Amino acid sequence: MACVFSYVFAPAPAPAQDVQLAAPSIPANSQMLLEADTLVYDNDANTVTAAGGVQIDYGGNKLVAKRVTYDRKSGRLIASGDVALVDSEGTKVFSQEIDITDDFADGFVNALRVETVDKTYFAAESAKRERGMLTTFNNGVYTACAPCEEEPNKAPIWRLKAKKIIWNGQAKTVRFEQSRFEMFGYPIAYFPALEVPDPTVKRKTGFLIPGIAYKSDLGVGFNIPFYIALAPTYDLTLHGRYYTKQGFLGMAEWRQRFNNGQYNLRIAGISQQDPGGFQFGTVDAGTATDPNKLRGMIGSKGDFVINPRWSFGWDIVAQSDKNFSYTYGIPGYSNFVQQSQVYLTGLHERNYFDLRAMRFQVQEEYFDESASARDDKQPWVLPTLDYSYTPDEPVFGGELNFDVNARVINRSRLDSIPSTPAVRGLEGTNSRLTAEAEWKKSIITEGGIVITPMFDVRGDAAHSNISSESVAAINNMAGTLNGIDYSHGGPAYSGVAADIRSAYNRFMATAGLELRWPVLFSSTSSSHVLEPMAQLFARPDERYAGSLGIPNEDAQSFVFDASSLFERDKFSGYDRIEGGTRANIGFRYSGSYSSGWTTNALFGQSYHLAGENSFAQPDLVNVGAYSGLETDTSDYVGLAGFSSPSGLSASISGRFDEQTFEIRRAEAKAGYSIDRFSVNAKYAFIQAQPLYGFPDDRREMTLGATAKINENWKTFGSATYDFEADTVVRDSVGFTYDDGVCFLFSLTMSETRDRFTRDTSQSIGFNISFRTLGDFGTDSSSFSSN
Repeated sequence: MACVFSYVFAPAPAPAQDVQLAAPSIPANSQMLLEADTLVYDNDANTVTAAGGVQIDYGGNKLVAKRVTYDRKSGRLIASGDVALVDSEGTKVFSQEIDITDDFADGFVNALRVETVDKTYFAAESAKRERGMLTTFNNGVYTACAPCEEEPNKAPIWRLKAKKIIWNGQAKTVRFEQSRFEMFGYPIAYFPALEVPDPTVKRKTGFLIPGIAYKSDLGVGFNIPFYIALAPTYDLTLHGRYYTKQGFLGMAEWRQRFNNGQYNLRIAGISQQDPGGFQFGTVDAGTATDPNKLRGMIGSKGDFVINPRWSFGWDIVAQSDKNFSYTYGIPGYSNFVQQSQVYLTGLHERNYFDLRAMRFQVQEEYFDESASARDDKQPWVLPTLDYSYTPDEPVFGGELNFDVNARVINRSRLDSIPSTPAVRGLEGTNSRLTAEAEWKKSIITEGGIVITPMFDVRGDAAHSNISSESVAAINNMAGTLNGIDYSHGGPAYSGVAADIRSAYNRFMATAGLELRWPVLFSSTSSSHVLEPMAQLFARPDERYAGSLGIPNEDAQSFVFDASSLFERDKFSGYDRIEGGTRANIGFRYSGSYSSGWTTNALFGQSYHLAGENSFAQPDLVNVGAYSGLETDTSDYVGLAGFSSPSGLSASISGRFDEQTFEIRRAEAKAGYSIDRFSVNAKYAFIQAQPLYGFPDDRREMTLGATAKINENWKTFGSATYDFEADTVVRDSVGFTYDDGVCFLFSLTMSETRDRFTRDTSQSIGFNISFRTLGDFGTDSSSFSSN
């Protein structure tokens, strides 16, 4: 029986897959348990026969048959009649007859069918085992698709047929001879010989699934990876890519795993055979006198757990030019903005530590000398530190929290906006250290009012060493801002001074009080909570507000809306700090209904009561201009939304002028989703912000839909329309077939259009996935046209 169990476990053709189909090991001193209706000893024929409902259990492996005969003279064991074999791992083998020797070395099976534990299937007209290690399946079939219950003889979605399937247990390989690959019963590919690793082996040297790609500048690309299993903890993968227009690209990836982490190293390079095939005047093409022919990169990623609280890692890339990895789609390094970093992170309960050095690389086609170039203006962050500590025990009955932030930034080129009085980044080095402590406590009165007093102290120390070009840009900006008055509610600055120093020190103390009164209204069919809120923050003026010179690197992305109405400091980063006395007043509402509907809303306004309004003061990027907070009485902000059990949901949010109620900023979303269909729409409007770098209004609408045609087929599409440019800037359509078991196919076609030139870039992406065999396709096939 051990022989029967050991030789019929069919291999699945899955290179580098973790499929466990190893022959079962029989525990030492295992006893065979036999059940049968009759047991016949034939001394003349020298046989022992078990007949009628035969069941054998041997070492966790089970055999069921109508009849089992052992020939003591020939040493052969024959099981016949609806033979079913289940090994200790769960693999099932079905046949009408199994014939094998008692030394477990040789055997023969007719009409073999195998179902593995991971739901892969084999069938063969016959199978033969020789010398205890070589199994040959004659006229075999392999698939990972389950047979149709209603039509068992129907061809699966895909299968691999071979005249011979040879499993070498010693070499750990599976070889398919004279094989063909079929889809829905129709042959689509023929392989004279195909050899893959034995699936009982998790890692084995050999070729992996090839890939294909297309890009107009590169041509058709073919990728053939070769995997080398050097040791259980490290390996090497070699990629040979050939592009019909640009030639051969070589790539290699080294991976190594340790008990506490892992890392990889990837290198790639190409000698472009036609740099002129790229658009003239781009990094990819180079210049007429110096074409960009030899290109390459080296990158590494690692992540290690030092102990349960601390981890260390890196993600670094270096390239021959700034656009190589993006152009050639190097895995892991093909983002348009690539972030290189080294980090150390600690996390324990409510305490957090993060130290990292960063470099942002914009993989763009522009040369650094171009006005549109962004990469050479990106800074080095060496380093940035965040630390947060919250004691477990209350302090004076409330919660105390400490925060520390530090950063050092070095930029090699001034980053300014020529058409706008703004300096986004200074050339040179600037650093800042911030320490902050906050205490707050919530008190609930008998009437249900929640009173939360809070106190915050913060100190900043900054140092700058900037270039003369940066100093000139700041002085020029100060002169430009004085007396400017823009429409759309923009500020009219006057008396702006360029206060440029090598060192700055700031201190801010804030005393705050928050009042909330949640009131519950309920009925038999619904419940509603209305919560009026008011906040008061008293603090001195922001030091150095109204003068230019202090860098603003991390507080440039600033949006005042309903979500930030009740923030103590509404600036998004540390470089700016809110000063002056301010009150925030509004209400929150939420409702739920027995029918399953829910509703929510928030509305309010902010008031600058005393001192200088930080949002009305300029900085190097004019982050407060047109924010809605630059006036003593802010714009109104609000949001409202609902959701229903039928799948319908919608929300709207906006900022409205405090006097005319004119819309300054708005966003509306709506969606509907049922079992087979979903649709969503989004509209966004942002009024012009000239001092902030956006001289025109921005209006966009996006529509998207997904339809499930049946159990397996799904189609989808989306489009984005720019009202100001009067064009569809993005659109895509595609479909997916997924049987959820063994096969997936997806195809996506998309277009993007330049808002000004109307140049169109089109892309086609597809992916075919065969379970246990691998994936084939590309997500980056693209071509461009004007």
